[in-house]
Amino acid sequence: MNMIHLTDFLLYSLIINYLILIIWFAVFVFAKDWMKQVHGQWFNLSSGQFDAVHYGGMAVYKIGILLLNLVPFIALKMLS
Repeated sequence: MNMIHLTDFLLYSLIINYLILIIWFAVFVFAKDWMKQVHGQWFNLSSGQFDAVHYGGMAVYKIGILLLNLVPFIALKMLS
């Protein structure tokens, strides 16, 4: 695999991961009650705990995107 293929892979991975994050955020904002109802069947969480879990999950996911997709993409672009 050459650098062009790797940079393309990282770019597409970055786009897909940010789309997942945006969809997660949109569902959290606009369909929070439905989401809480679905998750409430499995977990007994208060409203504050539910918000904290999803906010923390989105933060960890975003940091993962930045560290595993964006930084290597920028580094490879700087090398080419």
